[in-house]
Amino acid sequence: MRNIRFMAVIVVMLVAMATVATAGHNMFGVADMQKITFIDPIRVGEVLLPQGNYEVRHVMEGDNHIMVFKQLNVNKPVQARVQCSLVKLAAKAEQTQKIYVVSTNNERILRELIFRGDTAKHVF
Repeated sequence: MRNIRFMAVIVVMLVAMATVATAGHNMFGVADMQKITFIDPIRVGEVLLPQGNYEVRHVMEGDNHIMVFKQLNVNKPVQARVQCSLVKLAAKAEQTQKIYVVSTNNERILRELIFRGDTAKHVF
């Protein structure tokens, strides 16, 4: 009886560890929610996001991948919704990267987001 209880505890612990190891990532290889900081204003789709901290959610609308940016720690948060494509990475991302271009009027325009630990990048 004692051995059965011990084995049950081990099995529960292994299941819990496996759940924690895969938590947050969906079948596309990206986390459903991330946080990011922009140190300068940046254009995402049609919206110019002010500098600051953001919660970024990856949601599906039918077959469309949508990134929802919501500003944190402000009274009237700015939000942006923009469609993205997922591009598989060769390996798990080791660091978070923000890839943008600078327009002729010196505005940063977000082109790609890679979050640490994801196996795909978001391309806008």
